[in-house]
Amino acid sequence: MHADHVTGLPGILMLNSQVDRSEPLYIFGPPKLAEFIALTRKSLDMYINYEIIVREFSDAGALWEEEDFTIRSFPLRHTKQCYGYALEEGKRPGAFHPDQALALGVPRGPMWSTLQSGREVVLADGRTIRPADVLGPERVGRKFSYVTDTLYFPEVAGEVSNSDLLICEGMFEDALLESALEKRHMTARQAGLIARQAGGVKKLGLIHYSPRYADKELKILLAQAREEFADTFLTRDRMQFPLEYLD
Repeated sequence: MHADHVTGLPGILMLNSQVDRSEPLYIFGPPKLAEFIALTRKSLDMYINYEIIVREFSDAGALWEEEDFTIRSFPLRHTKQCYGYALEEGKRPGAFHPDQALALGVPRGPMWSTLQSGREVVLADGRTIRPADVLGPERVGRKFSYVTDTLYFPEVAGEVSNSDLLICEGMFEDALLESALEKRHMTARQAGLIARQAGGVKKLGLIHYSPRYADKELKILLAQAREEFADTFLTRDRMQFPLEYLD
């Protein structure tokens, strides 16, 4: 529970009421998060017109599992208990081969969509066509990882491997390594090192900069991170990150 990580929650909760949210809002976080939300709602007399479901956790592991994706947490090392997160899609059906479908007598139309979704079809002559008959090998899904607050330690690289996008703190420049160690944060270079050591990371976005850096000075952090991992960029509030499938 860090002030700079939770004080924005009341605004998010009120905004969701203003836009007439109807579905439940799930919030995952450390112990005392539910108490913080309840006390804030009471003290501010907040009008909430939807269900808020808070799930506190104190151990690493799967937080949410759906048929097509999983969200899990992993431990970080900071002055307080902190976790990183990874959202990972399951495997996707292989690429569809129209020529094979036509050769097997599958007509263009809904049956093609059915096969592409991983379900078999039955032709007019009684033959059953399986997805494996017209699809290539399964393809990996996308992965998004988020790491803050923590000091550098090599094991975190294994948690974020093969991330299409890794958002990672890079609070200090090299010259302030001692400050990073004291405050249990990372330098931008260490963030780049994690991305490189992890293997398979496509892009690295730096986050959680020290307030000592004005906008024009952030280029120092960017340059040092890029010396370790070239495909690095600086994140900004309200940025959007399209994650395209590579196949």
